[in-house]
Order: sequence, then C-alpha cells, then structure tokens
Amino acid sequence: MKKNAKKKKRNQEATAAQQRTLHLAAFVRYNLLSFVIQEGMKAFDLVLEQEREALCGTAYARGPEGGAVRGGQTEGRVVLGGQRVTVRKPRVRQDGREVALPSWEDFAGEDPLDERTLEQMVLGVSTRGYGRSVDTLPEELGPHGASKSAASRRFVATTKQQLDAWLRRDLSKLGIVAIMLDGIVISEHSVIVALVFDDGGQKLSLVMGMATTENATVCGELLDNLLDRNLPADRAYLFVIDGSKALRKAIRDRFGRRALVQRCQEHKRRNVLAQLPKTLHRSVRKAMSDAYKSKSKASAKKRLQQLAGQLDDDHPDAASSLREGMDETLTLMDLGLPSSLARTLCTTNPIENLNGTIRRVLRRVKNWRDATMIKRWVAAGILEAQRGFRRLRGHKGMPVLVQALARHAEQIDRVDADKAAA
Repeated sequence: MKKNAKKKKRNQEATAAQQRTLHLAAFVRYNLLSFVIQEGMKAFDLVLEQEREALCGTAYARGPEGGAVRGGQTEGRVVLGGQRVTVRKPRVRQDGREVALPSWEDFAGEDPLDERTLEQMVLGVSTRGYGRSVDTLPEELGPHGASKSAASRRFVATTKQQLDAWLRRDLSKLGIVAIMLDGIVISEHSVIVALVFDDGGQKLSLVMGMATTENATVCGELLDNLLDRNLPADRAYLFVIDGSKALRKAIRDRFGRRALVQRCQEHKRRNVLAQLPKTLHRSVRKAMSDAYKSKSKASAKKRLQQLAGQLDDDHPDAASSLREGMDETLTLMDLGLPSSLARTLCTTNPIENLNGTIRRVLRRVKNWRDATMIKRWVAAGILEAQRGFRRLRGHKGMPVLVQALARHAEQIDRVDADKAAA
C-alpha cells in the first residue's frame, strides 16, 4: 500500500512539473512574440522617421522654401499577422497635399491581408473561426479586422476580383491547342469549367459559366464566351469531353469540322459497364482496354465492334452504348501522338482532378445564397488547384499535336475549296 501511495505521489509530481513546463513554454512563447513585434514596430517607426527626415530635413530645422514640411502624426493601419493593427503614422505635406512615404505604402497595402483571408477560407477555416486562426497580437497595437464580417467581406471582394479577371482574360496570345470541358453540379446548378493546354503543355483553368441545365443552347453561350475573349476561331483545336451531347453539339456549331473531339474513354467504359451484370465487368473492361491500346484506329474499331456483337443478344443496351460515339473515343489514334500524351488526352482525368479540388474547397459551404456565390467559390477552388498545376503529362509530344491539328485544318480548307470550285 505504501509503495502504491509513493508511486501515485511521484506521478502527480511529474504531471504537475510537466504542466508547469507547458505553462512556462506558452508564457515564453507569447512574451517572445510580443517582444519581437514590439521591436519590429520600433524599427518600422525608425524607417518611417528616416524617410520623413530625407524629405523634410531634421526636426525643428528650417527647410528650403516651398519644400516638404512635417505634418505631425496621425493614426494609421497596417497588416500584421492576418489582421490590421493601429500605429502612429508620421505625416509629410507639400503644397497643401499629403506626401506618401514609400515604406508606409508597402506596409499598409491590403493585398497581403486579402491573400491571407482567401488562403484560410480555401483551407477550410470558416469566417466565424477566422479570428482564432490568426496570430495573437499585443493589445496595445489595437488588432482588428479578424471578425467574421470583415473576413467575409475580404473573401467576397477577393474572389469576385479573381473571377472578373478570369472572365475578361484575353485568349488570343496564349497558344491554346487543346480544351477540356466538364460540368460540376453545385446546388442544382451546373458550372461548366474549361481546362486549356497551350502548345508547351502548360495548364490554364477558366470558369466559363453556369446554368440550371446542361443543354446545347447554354453550352453554346459558354463557348461563345471563349470566342468573345479572342480565342482564334480559324484554328483547329482538340476538344476532350465526357460524352455530353449538349457540349458536342455546341462545339460543332461554333467550331465546325475544324474541331477534333476526343470522347473520354474512361467515361465510355463506365457507361458500358453500368449496363452489364458485375460478373461481366472484368472481362468487358479488359476487352475495351485492350482495344484502346491497339496500334491503329482501324484495329481498335474492329475489336470494339466485335465486342459489341458479342453483347448484342443478351445485353443490347450495353452494345448500343459501346457503339454510340465509338469513332470519337478513337480520335487521337489518327494523330500519331506519343503514347504518354495520348494516354493523358484520351480521358478527362486532368479536369476531373481539378473538379475534385473544387469540391474539396466547397464542401464546408452548406447554404448557397445565389449563383454568384457559387461562381465565386468555384473561382476560389480553381485558385487553390492552380497552386499545384504542373505541365501536362507527356507535354514533350505537344509539337506533334500542333502539327497534326495544322494538317487537319489544311485538309478541311482543301475540301471546302474543292466544294466551292465545283
């Protein structure tokens, strides 16, 4: 019994010592932060005073006639630790006008605060919890701007600015070669997002627009948005889509026969397998994958038609799904692309990865007030996704794609010229 009591006492003493160490560490940390901030603010004051002295001369000294003069001090605000703090701002006046101090202009900018707020929202911090996510600053600095309403206003303004910039961006000089289109459904709205690739394989994401339904008229208006932003209409492009008939019709209406359309092979596999019992999934998936790996389009098409024939009697819906759009699932096989690039562009996986990031950013939002709010949050999701953008896998083969598209455009022009001559 005595041993147990002694052991219990030692444990209690160890726990108490550990708690004192933690409290001491927290005390030292806070006071060290406070000390660093205070010394930093003193250095900031010194820099501002030196800049004022360079403009006005030393204190109490008479400067040149008509030169800048000291104007005392006033309260000002700068961004620190994800919020604003109040500091004394030295004033300089000349000819009745306020003269800006360079260091003040840099420190007082709103951009760092806007970026910090956007970063926190994208990482899942709610506006209600924003104040808890920023650094604790000394009270004498009067920290503010971390409230729910302030964080919300900055987030709205920043995402709206980013969205407006994307929707107005000039596309004429980007060297766009391929365009992936896909829709993401948010609160009964379908947001169409475009992921474009330039001739060097660089990615650029564009928010195109949204509607309650994904029909040909709406999709056409969204493609018109690309043309309104000076996307050259006289070039051939590769469009990669999931098989949406509305998107296909809109592409044909706007870009005609110059547009090469690659239907996503993965979507086609899923659609076919959805019409089959699970006992056939493995064999049919392998048969389709082997066909898509064929060396020529003719060989791939022959193998897919044989598979459709085998499915006709017992599973006619699966056979019909396999035949629908078959040629467009094999478009890339006509272009002679390197295998790595062909594998990347034969599915919509790149844009689905983008949409996955958008969904992750949006998952904490429960109440959508309107379509504008949805588009702003989608813009925030795209901004987060762009941080991790890398060049397209197989990008070294992009010159081959550019040449293939050029040959296709020339062929279309010759056919049209022959028809006109006839």
